[in-house]
Amino acid sequence: MRRGGRGPVTAPAWEVHPGTGPYLLLVHGFLSSRAQWAPNLALLGEVCRPVTLELLGHGRSPAPDQDVPYKPEGYMAAMEAIRAELGAESWFVCGYSLGGALTIRYALTYPQRVLGQVFTNSMSAFADAVQMKQWSESGPQSGDAIERGGMPAIERIPVHPKHARRLPADVRDALLRDTKLLDPRGVANTIRHTTPEASVRADIGTNRVPALLACGRFEKRFVPHRRFAEAHMPRLRVVEMDAGHGVNMQDAARFNSAVAEFITTHANGADPTPV
Repeated sequence: MRRGGRGPVTAPAWEVHPGTGPYLLLVHGFLSSRAQWAPNLALLGEVCRPVTLELLGHGRSPAPDQDVPYKPEGYMAAMEAIRAELGAESWFVCGYSLGGALTIRYALTYPQRVLGQVFTNSMSAFADAVQMKQWSESGPQSGDAIERGGMPAIERIPVHPKHARRLPADVRDALLRDTKLLDPRGVANTIRHTTPEASVRADIGTNRVPALLACGRFEKRFVPHRRFAEAHMPRLRVVEMDAGHGVNMQDAARFNSAVAEFITTHANGADPTPV
């Protein structure tokens, strides 16, 4: 396992895990950590070299004061810096929930660097203009409340792992341990600067790379977004999982199989399809 160490103090933490083949960047969701990928790393390592990135203010990443690193453009720059440090001409990317919004944006921004992209149910990725406006308007106040309230305020957020009931016990325990590393300032800045600008709904029609949606079929609120993606995102394949939002953890076997097959199929690196 290797941790990136040359980035600025505003850059997210990342690690390379054992594996063979092309690199696969894995980006977790809000209030999660690299621990969520524990059920996937060993099997995926048979077909790729997993690289886990932790969001700012989460896990082992810093929580800078500046707003720019938290914005989607800041994460795009950070991901490109990681790829360059790895010396990879191109790689796969995979994002979960909020992380999915970021990896989809990366694939849209740098299609020549992406062999293929995988993402899970992501409300933030497909948020419409009304939802984005609501997040933009509520973000400053919500962020301030988190900074004032600290960890107790973070624990009241519905997606905090303490509220999860359907995750494997070992994964939930690992995620709960990592919640002690959450930084209220970083969480607040994510609410202020990342989530309100995360949506790629208006841009997915320009996708040029192979895409796989590992879709948790039990999360009914995501169904309209799935249908929108199927109708508007070129080169998208959808594979259903027996899971809700926690796709890669709740149905790890199916997720691992689908992603491994996807990587094996697209590892040769054909050029992105022209728009």
